[in-house]
Amino acid sequence: MAKKTAAGSTPATVALTALGIPFESRSYTHDPAVTDFGGEAAEALGVPEERVFKTLLAEVDGALAVAIVPVSGKLDLKALAAALGGKRAQMADPAVAERRTGYVVGGISPLGQRTRLRTVLDASALAHPSVLVSGGRRGLDLELAPADLQRATDAVLAEIGR
Repeated sequence: MAKKTAAGSTPATVALTALGIPFESRSYTHDPAVTDFGGEAAEALGVPEERVFKTLLAEVDGALAVAIVPVSGKLDLKALAAALGGKRAQMADPAVAERRTGYVVGGISPLGQRTRLRTVLDASALAHPSVLVSGGRRGLDLELAPADLQRATDAVLAEIGR
């Protein structure tokens, strides 16, 4: 995978480039009527849903955190709380997620967020040579090695998907 710094960059691509992490930008045409953003990306890019990861924001004991899980499953909030040493987790308000990350829902990337948050990456990512995450806008995913994603986000690895 090559580094991409061409026009149309996002804070996510800028962050990866600054870290020297190789990635591939994968674009597709987003259908505004679709709300299953991850499923749409997997289908449009011809990638199994187990390799496409969604970025979710949750509050763990009142503090925002990022969870990165496969689009084929759901986030286990109890497991997320446990991974961060917390007791209780709940999904964050979408408006708060947008303000804190600088991205819109459906295009929230775990990379290059406005505010650096504690992050947990589902351990299933390591089963794949590469995974895809949002590149910072609807219709753009970034493909990179799971170890590089973990390093770039300073993520804790844990089984948080179900």
